Amino acid sequence: MFAYTASDLEDRPLVVIWEATRACALACRHCRATAQRRPGPDELTGAEARGLLAQIGRIHPPVFVLTGGDPLERADLFDLIAEARASGLRVSVAPSVTPRLDRPTIARLAALGCAGLQISLDGADAETHDRFRGHRGTFARTLETCAWIREEGLALSVGTTVGVHNAEQLDEIYDLVATMGVVRWDLFFLIPTGRARAEEMISPTFAEAVWIWLRAIRQDAPFRITTTEAPQFRRVLAGRDARLAAQASIGDGKGFVFIAANGDIYPSGFLPFAAGNTRTDDLLAVYRGHPLFRALRDPDALTGPRCRHCAYRRVCGGSRSRAYAVYGDPLADDPLCGSIPLHPAEAGEVRC
Repeated sequence: MFAYTASDLEDRPLVVIWEATRACALACRHCRATAQRRPGPDELTGAEARGLLAQIGRIHPPVFVLTGGDPLERADLFDLIAEARASGLRVSVAPSVTPRLDRPTIARLAALGCAGLQISLDGADAETHDRFRGHRGTFARTLETCAWIREEGLALSVGTTVGVHNAEQLDEIYDLVATMGVVRWDLFFLIPTGRARAEEMISPTFAEAVWIWLRAIRQDAPFRITTTEAPQFRRVLAGRDARLAAQASIGDGKGFVFIAANGDIYPSGFLPFAAGNTRTDDLLAVYRGHPLFRALRDPDALTGPRCRHCAYRRVCGGSRSRAYAVYGDPLADDPLCGSIPLHPAEAGEVRC
C-alpha cells in the first residue's frame, strides 16, 4: 500500500494508467472499456502516443501501467515501451490472456525491461473464470502464462475482480495465487460500469467481512495484498494501526490518473468524467487544477452524509467511481460501505 501525504497527492499523480487501446479478443463480463475486437478510429496515433509518453516522463510517476482492452492489440506497443523505458519510466503491462500473450512475447517484454505483468484470475476453477472472461480455456491458459512470466524473470501480479460470481471462492483463489510465485495480489471490487451490472456487486456486509479477512491473512501472505476501488480496506487496517489513520491514500483523482485510448483524461477508468485530453491539454495541469480532480482530493467536499461524517474520510473517502455508478454523483456515499460512522468530534473510529 502507498503511504503519502496529502500534499504529495496534490502535487502529481503517483499512479498513471494508460489505456493503450480498447481492442481485445475477450468479452469479459465486467469490462469497463466495453472492449471491442478492433481499435477505435479515434485512438491516439503513434506520434500522439509519443507525446503522451513525454508528458508522463516529465511527471515520472512511481507506477506507470499500460492496459486496455488488450495493450498487445496495439501494433506499436513494443516501440512505445522502448521509448518509455529510454525516458526512465518504470513500465508495467496488464495484457489479456489470449494467444497473443505467448512465450516469445513475454520474453520480448522482459528484454525491453518491463517492471512486471499483471494477469487477471477471477475464479478458483475453470468454470468460474472462463464464464467470467467469456472464453473457454482461458483459465488453463492463465495458469500456463503466469508460469512463463515467472520463468522469464518478470514480476507477476495477479488481479481478481470481486463480485457475486466468485465471492465464495476467495479463500480458494488465495490458495491458488499462493502457489504461483506472485509479488502482489490485487482485489478489484466491482464497479457497475461498462458491461458490469449493479446486481453483480457483493453486499456491504460481505465486503466488510472480506476486508477483515484480508487484514487477518496479509501478515502471513507470501505476497503483498492490495485493493482497488475499496479504500475501506485502509479504514479496516487503520482500526488496528493508528499510524495509517494519519496517512493519505491513493484513489480516484487522488494520486491517480487514467488516460483513455483517445487521450481523454479521467480521475479513474471507472469514473467517466473527461477533464481534458492529452491532444490539447497538459496532463499535469489538468491533474493539479481541474475542479473535479481538486474536489476528489478534498475530503470536506464529500456530499454523502455517511462519507462526509466518517472519521476515516481522509484515509478512505470511499470509492468515488462506485458512488457515481450507483448514485450519479462522484461525491456521494460509497454504496459498498456498510459502516456506521461517527463524527470525528465524537469518536476517532468507525463502528462496523
